[in-house]
Amino acid sequence: MLKRMFVAPDPGRLRLRSAARAVLGVGLAVTVSGLAGHSLVATIAGGLAALLALFTVTDATVRSQAVTTALLPVVGFPVLALATVLHDVPLARDAAFLLVVCAGVYARRWGTRGHAFGVFAFMTFFVAQFLHPVPSQLPELYAAVALALGAASAVRFGAWCYERRVPPPLVPAPAVPAPQGGRGLARATTRQAIQATAACAFALGVGQFLSEDRWYWAVGTAWWIFVNTASRGETLVRGFRRVLGTVVGIAAGLLVAVPLHGDKAPTVAVVAVCVFVIFYTAAVSYTWMMLAVTLMAGALYGLLGVLDHSLLALRLAETGVGALGAALAVLLVLPVTTHATTDAWIQRALRSVHACTAEAAARLGGSPDADPAPRVAELEMLLGRVRLSLAPLVHPLSPLKARKARARQVIELLDDCAQQVKGLADVAADPDASHDVRLTAACQRVEAAVEGLVAPAPARSSVPATAAAGPHHPGVERALAHLHELEAALAELAAPLGSNPRAPLAPF
Repeated sequence: MLKRMFVAPDPGRLRLRSAARAVLGVGLAVTVSGLAGHSLVATIAGGLAALLALFTVTDATVRSQAVTTALLPVVGFPVLALATVLHDVPLARDAAFLLVVCAGVYARRWGTRGHAFGVFAFMTFFVAQFLHPVPSQLPELYAAVALALGAASAVRFGAWCYERRVPPPLVPAPAVPAPQGGRGLARATTRQAIQATAACAFALGVGQFLSEDRWYWAVGTAWWIFVNTASRGETLVRGFRRVLGTVVGIAAGLLVAVPLHGDKAPTVAVVAVCVFVIFYTAAVSYTWMMLAVTLMAGALYGLLGVLDHSLLALRLAETGVGALGAALAVLLVLPVTTHATTDAWIQRALRSVHACTAEAAARLGGSPDADPAPRVAELEMLLGRVRLSLAPLVHPLSPLKARKARARQVIELLDDCAQQVKGLADVAADPDASHDVRLTAACQRVEAAVEGLVAPAPARSSVPATAAAGPHHPGVERALAHLHELEAALAELAAPLGSNPRAPLAPF
């Protein structure tokens, strides 16, 4: 786990930049809130709002990110008022919380902005349970959240907007939305909204049995397990990792947060380190991220003067309840199989391979508007989503040996495809590379191979590789070599993708 955190690739040091910027953004938000004379409760609320804005807003362009961030209070303020007013009316509060859960997950059907709104709405209700504000504090809370969002935006879109200064392929990519085919219960977001609501209802009921004051931890666990998952396998693995991260985080809390006894300066330093780790590890290790979240929560409870050993033990129990609720929901309520989800992501990745190839060939053919670089970046995003979808099958604890071998082969071959596409894009960037009709033939064969994998049909005729070779420019020769390797990888993918998922796989 530690090795994965530090050796994971970080092109352009974007994870490092994002983590450092988050510390500055949240730090500035907390500082200005303190200078404005806000109470500790309002300052914590503002700091968490700034963290959420920096973490969840992932629109494709800086302009869209700014618009989404500006609209967060429109979603959050009514929810904060609802949670505050209903805090002492348990039945109404619980019903409202579950309604926010359902609406928050369903909002993902509108892409990254809907996802950000859903997360912010849920966490606003959650934070109200955490901080126990009263209605008279609402104006101060509104002011603190608005000020914090402004401070975080000043860092993100003003002082350190690195997205405007790095090449397009290196710009942090927005989350890739899940396939949204079908209507009603056939739509992924609808099924997940129902699953998440069922999981949170279970977590709420059992969590309140364990504790009338900290039950919301169980609900938060169930909610976050459903974020960025699309199948029962992904959800189960994410639940396992969340529990593991919480266990290690509680151990860290016993060693770090409890001895501080809420001492302000060192606690703030611990929170800053946790914010950095959350952003730096989120893309590569959910376990590490949860370790940091758990330690940060412990430090904040220390500031509020309520942290002790029994509180950390309760945190672990509530986390287990939430993870169990999520597991039961994905297994029993409208289950979505890992195979169905994985197949959809693989098809999107294969079509992206073809799009990258077509753009590179057009660039080599002299088209000034063709640019394969953004397509390559999109392919990287999709391959990351394929790996996430296949994670349950390649997990060390998976007992399905045949499916594990097949999943590993698919990942290796798709990675090979990506490597060849990158090489092809590099060749296309050479301004001296000239058009060669053999590229057209090779690209047509790649297109046919992709179509055969995503929609098997009778093979179509293609231009022979030797149709009419042009001058043997070195760039063209390298491009042809990449296309040849790409064809070979696509041909090998036919075996694992076209056979019975549970049958033994021939070695390759």
